[in-house]
Amino acid sequence: MLRLTGSLSLVFLTLISSTHAHHSYSFENTAIVRQVELAGSLVQVVTTYAVKALEKNAKAYTIALSSNDKEKTSWLEAKVKGQQQALPVRDHGKEPTNGYHLIDVELPKPLGLNETLNIVLETIQTHAAKPWPASASQNDEQSLLFKTDLFVISPYQTLVQRSKLRSPTPRIVEFTEPKDLEAFTLDTPATKSGATITYGPFNNLPPSADEDFLSKTQQPISVQYMYDHPVLEVSSLKRAAEISHWGSNLNIQDEIRLRNGGPELKGHFSRLDHQAQAFYKRPSPHVLPALSLHLPAGIRNTYFYDIIGNVSTSHLRVAPAPPKSLKSRTPQYSVLDLRPRYPLLGGWNYTFTLGWDSDLSDSAVYDSKSGKYIVKVPVMTLIPGAVVNQAEVTVILPEGATDVDFSLPWPAVSTSSSTVTTYLDTTGRPALTFVYERLTTRHDGDIYVSYKVPLSAHLKKPTAVATAFMGLFVLTLIGRRINLSLHPSKTA
Repeated sequence: MLRLTGSLSLVFLTLISSTHAHHSYSFENTAIVRQVELAGSLVQVVTTYAVKALEKNAKAYTIALSSNDKEKTSWLEAKVKGQQQALPVRDHGKEPTNGYHLIDVELPKPLGLNETLNIVLETIQTHAAKPWPASASQNDEQSLLFKTDLFVISPYQTLVQRSKLRSPTPRIVEFTEPKDLEAFTLDTPATKSGATITYGPFNNLPPSADEDFLSKTQQPISVQYMYDHPVLEVSSLKRAAEISHWGSNLNIQDEIRLRNGGPELKGHFSRLDHQAQAFYKRPSPHVLPALSLHLPAGIRNTYFYDIIGNVSTSHLRVAPAPPKSLKSRTPQYSVLDLRPRYPLLGGWNYTFTLGWDSDLSDSAVYDSKSGKYIVKVPVMTLIPGAVVNQAEVTVILPEGATDVDFSLPWPAVSTSSSTVTTYLDTTGRPALTFVYERLTTRHDGDIYVSYKVPLSAHLKKPTAVATAFMGLFVLTLIGRRINLSLHPSKTA
C-alpha cells in the first residue's frame, strides 16, 4: 500500500511539473501593472497583464494568486481591456507543494504565434486592511495597515512589472522599502508621489509561481495610511422576502448586525466630546454617527426599529417607481437616512431591523407560455464600503406554490427549502433559503424565483376565511340555544 501511494504521488507531481513547464512556455508577460485602491473593509485590486502568445492556438491564459491573496479575495473577474464582457475562469484549486492557486482564463478567441492581448483581472479583497494601532481614544485619528506581496506571481516570464498602491489621502505614515533587488532593478525600488506608492519597475522576472522564487525572492510589503471614514462591516444579515398575491405585495425585512471594524475604543466614551465634534463639524474618523442607504423606488410602509423599539431619528425620501414602458438609464433610488440610537465607535455593534413594502407588479411578471410567475428579489441592501460577512436570504412563496425553480446571480454557500406558516395559512408556504459569505459592493445581484400557483391554491385563503366565519356563526347559533342556568324560569 505504501509503495502504491508513493507511485501515485510521483505520477501526480510529474503531471504537475509538466503542466507548469507547459504553462511557462505558452505565454510571455510583456508587462504586468497592479493597482491597489486602499480603503477600509474593501480593497480593490486591478491587475493588467500584457501577454504575448509563444505558440499557436493559445486558448487559455493562467493566472497565479498567492494563498494569502486567494483567502482574502471575495470577488474575481477577468476581462479583455476595453471590453465589458467577463471571460470564463476556472480555478484549479490550491497547488499542493507551494500553496498558490492557478486560475485559467478562457480567451475570447485563440491567439496566434506572437499575437498580443491585454487581460484585466479585477479582485476585491475583504478584511485586507487592519486598524493600526488596534485601539484608539475617541479623539484620535485612525490609520490602517495593509499587507501584500511585492511581486505579482505568474507561471510565465515577465519582462517588466510594477505595483501602485494608492491611499485615499496623501497622509501615508510609513511603507516598506524592499532590499536585495539588484537583479531586477538598479533604481530605487519604492517611491512615493502624493497618495501613491510605486514599487518597480522590475525587469526580466523569471516564472515566479515557483517554490525557489517564492522562498528566496518574494518579499512581504506593508503600507500604513490614514483613513478618514468608519470601517464598516455587517456581521450578519437575515433577509426575508414574502410574496403575497392576494395583497399584490412584496414585503422585504432585513435584520442587520452592523459593526464598526475600526480601532477599538480606548478609555471611556464622552457624550460631551461627541456633541462638540458634531457642533464644530469635526467628527472623529472612526465614529459612525449616521449612514444613508439606497432602497428601491416606489416603496411604502418603511419601518426601522432596534431591540428597544422604533427609532424616530430617520428620514426617508421616496422616489416614484418608473413606468415599465420606460427604461431609465439612470437607476432611481429611495434614500433612507439612518441615525442609530447611539454613535457607533470602533469595536461596537448595532443590531436593527429595516423593512418595507412594494407593489408586487414592480418585481414580478407572469409568463403565459409556462404558466409561471417570475419574481425578482434583491440579495441585499448595499451599505457603502461595507462587507457582509454572512447573509441569509429567505424567499417565502405564496401558499400552494408548485414547480418552484430559481436562478442565482452567483453560487450560494448552501441552499435549503422549508415551510413557513403565517396568517390565515392552512398548509403553510414553501420557502427557499440561500446562505452567502463575504459579500461586497460588486455582489449587488438579484435572485429570480419562478413558480406556479394553481386555482385551488388561490382559493385556499378565502375558503379558510369563509370556513372560519361560518364556524363562528354556527357556534354562536348553538350557543344561543343552550340554556346554562341552574334554575330555569317557569312560565305561568
